[in-house]
Amino acid sequence: MQLSDMQKKIGQLMVFGFKGTKASPEIKKLIRENHVGGIILFGRNIGTPEEVLALTTELQREAKNAGHTHPLLICIDQENGVVRRLGEGTTIFPGAMLLGATDHPQNAYAIGIATGRELKHLGVNWNLAPVLDVNNNPENPVIGVRSFGESAEKVSKFGQEAMKGMQDAGVITTLKHFPGHGDTSVDSHLDLPVISHSMERLEEIELKPFVDCIENGADTVMSAHVYFPAIETQENVPATLSKKVITGLLREKLGFDGVVTTDCMEMNAISETIGTARGGVEAVKAGVDLIMVSHLHTRHFETLKEIETAVESGEIDEATIEAAYQRVMKLKEKYLKWEDVSLEGELTVSPEVGCLQHQLEAAEIYRQGVTVVKNEGDILPLPQDRDHRVLVVYPENNVKMQVEDKKYLNLALGDAFQEVQPSVDTLEISNPPTSQEINQVVERAKEYQSIIIGTLTVTQDSSQVTLVKELKESGAQVVVVATRSPYDLSYLPEIPAYVTTYEFTYPALKTAAEAIFGKKVVKGKLPVTLPNL
Repeated sequence: MQLSDMQKKIGQLMVFGFKGTKASPEIKKLIRENHVGGIILFGRNIGTPEEVLALTTELQREAKNAGHTHPLLICIDQENGVVRRLGEGTTIFPGAMLLGATDHPQNAYAIGIATGRELKHLGVNWNLAPVLDVNNNPENPVIGVRSFGESAEKVSKFGQEAMKGMQDAGVITTLKHFPGHGDTSVDSHLDLPVISHSMERLEEIELKPFVDCIENGADTVMSAHVYFPAIETQENVPATLSKKVITGLLREKLGFDGVVTTDCMEMNAISETIGTARGGVEAVKAGVDLIMVSHLHTRHFETLKEIETAVESGEIDEATIEAAYQRVMKLKEKYLKWEDVSLEGELTVSPEVGCLQHQLEAAEIYRQGVTVVKNEGDILPLPQDRDHRVLVVYPENNVKMQVEDKKYLNLALGDAFQEVQPSVDTLEISNPPTSQEINQVVERAKEYQSIIIGTLTVTQDSSQVTLVKELKESGAQVVVVATRSPYDLSYLPEIPAYVTTYEFTYPALKTAAEAIFGKKVVKGKLPVTLPNL
């Protein structure tokens, strides 16, 4: 099939995903026959660093052989912390809220540039970060610790530094989720959230980090599948599909002339309402440049066909496609050159990927970010002698946010404590724990001087709360380690000692263990306000 110039340009506006650690026949066909110009990788695509580099090279080779004028955009959600895609052989870097807790924006730059370098060495040239959502809603199910904090000023400062760090490593950045997903209580992967604030309030809080980063050279902006009645008068039209948001606010009012990408169009807020393919048409009409369809090949072909048909019928003006195409080409010209992509010969992963220097940098920032929130009666640090018996109780991990990668859901709190203090005993329980498990833990706790409880994003009626309260009532000395959300303390106000790690990455958990046993001094300060504190 001979593609027209217009079809090739539409292909360059697509960002598609696929399954497997090797390029699927379908994605190769889309690159070759439809000139699809963007690829998104998830944990399902990630093997060893060697396998990742082989995959990105294979994808680029397909594009080169198909006559693409520029290399593919290859993107990934490497926010770090609870949302990461890279695995074995790469450095585990701290996520946004832990960075916010260090109170030093230069740490966001350091992690940004180190993350960018590792991505670039693996052939990933575009990171879907930083998150600029201001997390001012403790009940937010999808942002939370992915945000630098609850202050627009803090999010702006840290966001700018993270952006600059990645750019200095030669990686394209993405500000997300415009115009702000921080004050939602619904996950847009599952339904359509609504933010009903006035325009004045949006300008003061939600928009400030975006405005500041745009003024400082933003590459791309990702739209939120969130409805903003103060901007869009038509009911239940998410920002992604709103011309008033994308063209009126982002392009015209804020002056952003870079590339706008959608969030995944298969999220329920789109796919279960207007539909993925039709949503792609409406997003292009709204002023979006890149349409992201992360999963199903049937939806890839449907989206391409629907947009092509809309152009043929005149529903989408050819000038709209041309303008989007030019913006995408300008971005590619700035960052991507075929001469920088090694397609021949033996592939060698740079020793910088997962290097000791990056691990040491990350370890120091974990130390600055992990936070001792409460230490009444100076019960911390716990004694290190064997006579002081300690039991570490922690829940099995489970997905809190759809965006988390299931392959990294190992909550290794017990392992972290045993590495730091081999004499501790550990006990993993269900999440949420059953009443039988609660009774067993309370009974077993009688044999110990201290009980360390790991919590994982508790709620008011959670049996995690019941367990902690029953232990406390039994007279046990309880130390709580919140392994994801710092807001857990809101439901456990009587606890004397409380440490929060903001993420369940192994380095964060190990740092908490070192702090609890006095082997490290941690310096974190809460970047959010905890009720009842």
